[in-house]
Amino acid sequence: MKARPPGRRLSAAYAMVVDGLRKADKRRSDDACGWSYGCLSCCRAAVSGRFFSLGCVLNTTNEPGDPMRRLLIVCWLLAFATLPFTPFVVADAIENLKREHLEAVQKSVATYRAQRKELPRIGPFREHRANLHVHSHWSHDSVGTVDEIVEAARAVGTSVLMFTEHPAEHYDFFVDGNQGVKDGVLMIPGAEMQGFLVYPRMSLRGVTTTSPQELSDLVSGREGQLFVSHLEERMEWQIRGVTGVEIYNTHADFKDETQMVSALKNPFKMLQLAGLIQEYPQESFAALQNYPADYLKRWDELTQIAPHTGISANDAHQNVGFVIRWTEGSRGKLEDALGEKGIELDLNALPDIENLKKNKQPGDVIFSLFLDRYENSLRHVGTHLLLKDLTEESVRECLTAGRAFVAFDWIADSTGFDFYADSQAIRCEMGEQVTLAAELCLKASAPLSVHWRLIRNGEVDSESDGEALSCNVTKSGVYRCEAWLDVAGTPMIWILSNPIYVR
Repeated sequence: MKARPPGRRLSAAYAMVVDGLRKADKRRSDDACGWSYGCLSCCRAAVSGRFFSLGCVLNTTNEPGDPMRRLLIVCWLLAFATLPFTPFVVADAIENLKREHLEAVQKSVATYRAQRKELPRIGPFREHRANLHVHSHWSHDSVGTVDEIVEAARAVGTSVLMFTEHPAEHYDFFVDGNQGVKDGVLMIPGAEMQGFLVYPRMSLRGVTTTSPQELSDLVSGREGQLFVSHLEERMEWQIRGVTGVEIYNTHADFKDETQMVSALKNPFKMLQLAGLIQEYPQESFAALQNYPADYLKRWDELTQIAPHTGISANDAHQNVGFVIRWTEGSRGKLEDALGEKGIELDLNALPDIENLKKNKQPGDVIFSLFLDRYENSLRHVGTHLLLKDLTEESVRECLTAGRAFVAFDWIADSTGFDFYADSQAIRCEMGEQVTLAAELCLKASAPLSVHWRLIRNGEVDSESDGEALSCNVTKSGVYRCEAWLDVAGTPMIWILSNPIYVR
């Protein structure tokens, strides 16, 4: 299909939106309007090249004085009218983006926050939250600065950031990448390359490998770590020497929702969702969460062959959204999240423009809206590490040993969760191999009362409810546990442990 020029696509999309809302407004009654269109007095757009002057704006609420809502409408229209139009189809994830559901989710989270108990960490290790698979300005698809990423990490309780930049000729991710300690956050440089998250001990610049196995041999042979990434694309891989695999990937979770992705390109739907996303940013981001059954099935298969540490992948970019930048005088530019695809705007047409420009100068961003802000992305899920100390060496040792668990901390803070084997009064941590014995017992505890599922060799071995789990082991196998919580009436996975290998 031949694409129309941006100006024509925008003009047609704008006309379509206006016409649709005008017709809907005529049908509207006080009691029956799921979208709450409100008053549609007039709406005109004059298009000249790539400069757009909006004579007036839509008001989608019953409250005439709602400038922020009207600003969101204008911004979303301009941001998404240039995308190919896709008819809206109801999907499960979209159903989660209703106000009633988001309010219920928020209440569940608040309830768990109030009920949560502090649990002391037993044993010689200290728990630190980590985020793996994080992109910054070094990657071609992100402009995130180290300062804003570290600030987001501190806000969500993360003390380890493991970056995975896309390699490029103009920099060396190992030498130039974000590393060291900044404001108490340990940063470790790495790359997303050839199907792996790679954390080598040396520069790979100029190094070429002919197969995934060769790259694994190169990195692991020099005591580096690497994890199979985007497992949905590599279910058949069985690579020797890898540290582990992603057992959850936020991006994979999102792109699996094909109907939701289509809906987010629909100007009608974005007009409706914009206010909710600002009011419920974390809950809206979490609407995509599903139980990663396919990832876990493959992980369970791999752990029966050889130990594989399971990690969560935030795949954080902060690149879904837009900004309005003041250029000069009364003019501005609508830019995508990477500062590209600019559309010139008459700022005087935007509501509350004087407040937006207050204490700003030409060249500054005066408004922004992102679906995947670093803070939301990093809070969504994390990998909790049991470390000897907060050093890069300790992090690498911990990941290799498998002494970690994955938790969706947006639901509740999982700090203090524990899963271990008690063998004749000897404690064995996640990732360890234990000999089957008469008194072997698997134990777990959580800071909330949960629904427990004990998994053996990929199959549910037992289920129970409460703050603790205790199960005598009579058969060898690879054991891991899951902790589930009820969120707004729906069972949701909260914690995924790494395995204990009973031989």
